[in-house]
Amino acid sequence: MPSHDVLIIGAGLAGQRAALAAAQSGATVGIVSKVHPVRSHSVAAAGGINAALNPEDTWESHAFDTVKGSDYLGDQDAIEIMCRAAPDEILWLEHAGVTFHRDETGHLGTRAFGGASAARTYYVADITGQAILHVLYEQLMKHHEQLDRYEEWFTTDLLQDDNGRCAGAICRNLRDGHLEVFNAKAVILASGGAGQVYEPTTNGLIVTGDGIAQAYRIGARLQDMEMVQYHPTTLAGNGILITEGARGEGAWLLNAKGERFMEKYAPNKLELASRDVVSRAEQTEINEGRGFPDGTVALDITKVPRHRTLEALREIVNIGRDFAGVDITREPIHIKPGDHYIMGGVKTDVHGQTNVAGLYAAGEVACVSVHGGNRLGANSLLDTLIFGRRSGEHAASLANAIPMPSIPPTRVKDTEASIAAIMRRESDGRRIAAIKQELGATMNEYVAVFRDADGLAKAHEIILRLKEEAPNAAIDDRGSVFNQDVIAWIELGYMLDVAETTVAAAEERKESRGAHTRTDFPGRNDGEWLKHIDVSMNGSDAPLVTYSPVTITRWEPEERTY
Repeated sequence: MPSHDVLIIGAGLAGQRAALAAAQSGATVGIVSKVHPVRSHSVAAAGGINAALNPEDTWESHAFDTVKGSDYLGDQDAIEIMCRAAPDEILWLEHAGVTFHRDETGHLGTRAFGGASAARTYYVADITGQAILHVLYEQLMKHHEQLDRYEEWFTTDLLQDDNGRCAGAICRNLRDGHLEVFNAKAVILASGGAGQVYEPTTNGLIVTGDGIAQAYRIGARLQDMEMVQYHPTTLAGNGILITEGARGEGAWLLNAKGERFMEKYAPNKLELASRDVVSRAEQTEINEGRGFPDGTVALDITKVPRHRTLEALREIVNIGRDFAGVDITREPIHIKPGDHYIMGGVKTDVHGQTNVAGLYAAGEVACVSVHGGNRLGANSLLDTLIFGRRSGEHAASLANAIPMPSIPPTRVKDTEASIAAIMRRESDGRRIAAIKQELGATMNEYVAVFRDADGLAKAHEIILRLKEEAPNAAIDDRGSVFNQDVIAWIELGYMLDVAETTVAAAEERKESRGAHTRTDFPGRNDGEWLKHIDVSMNGSDAPLVTYSPVTITRWEPEERTY
């Protein structure tokens, strides 16, 4: 039975950074990933990572931009921690081997990103996440004596001891189907977001809200679940991301009349306003008939010098050619807002601790609330690294002070029985793919850029029906080797839990703030709604909704304009 001081679930940037920090603190570490770590969704992060490293920039400016971008829902103590630590983290990455872009003088070069008052985004062309992920994975190899990697293992359940403390997990080896109990003094969830709840989405097929739902099911509180970011530039139909780096390099947004419409919505920042502002502007143009017949607007990258596009946006050149049949260096490409990121997640403190003893979370699965109502582009990689490191260090220090728990291996019996029952069942239910597709379409229609009470109620009704249908979904694969039918069935349950909590929080917040725009409550209402909405499981059909205060240290809320 595997036993580790710190068990980390998920091996993207947050998980790998947590693993390194815990190992360097002297803990024995196990890191579990349902795919090979360098295939984690962090690999899709393109544009860059923010830090006030330039001597002319300040962490205070970075922090204020982040607070403003969050529409004042971000917790300012956590934001200060992140922005203060950012420059040292960039230097650590560079020294570890990340080949950040350098300018003609040999200094680290930056590009502009939305919502920022300075060009503070450090990048590797348009493959920044991939570059960092590979370097961190190389660093993990240095700690092989105290760090065990469980690659292509799927976590099915979090385990608690008799006192309610999280003391490990049940994981399934995808290669042969057998289940193991993993004992741990501390568990760090780093399993990413929940983009597959929506369709289309920029997120990979593995991003199914696993950790959010697993934590929710054992009593952890979720926070800011209504805050779902729609990225302004995705390809219609398939949701493939066109990085914000394109706008950072100087691309324009145009409607079907050829108008640069951001001059109307954000006259100072134009295409580099915060993502929620740009997405609403695009969707308004489309809704009011100034978009193209395919329900899009245009991103004109021809405004960027061709040699610069080929140097700094080479993957986007390939995406335009392969998936849209467009040479972006010669003609505009059609785009629209698309599901991209969840600002909410498992509620944590600045050390990654949740309200469940022994359970931590970091990265997109977590909500320390540095993003509040809207994440600034290039703050996500920073979030994963800063709070991944902090959670790893804190969990390691905790592990030094407590004995190793011993969860009996018999705890797998219920999970084994559940999976066996699935595989014995007749294949007469709805297809998993059909349920998932209806869920995604529902969320994209009713819980997207614009929302209202009727649409949210309809979405909630559909989700409850899908939750009744899901347990009987059809399974074709009866084998044990890489049985993706079984995994998809479990993931579907996770996605439905995430969808329900998202809609419940969206129904509760009766104002418009950040990414949450209610057409029936169009204004921001600080008097009533400058607070976090927390969601937890209360044993009934409906999630329990409560509130918690927003931490304000130095920046009082003011009107947000760009």
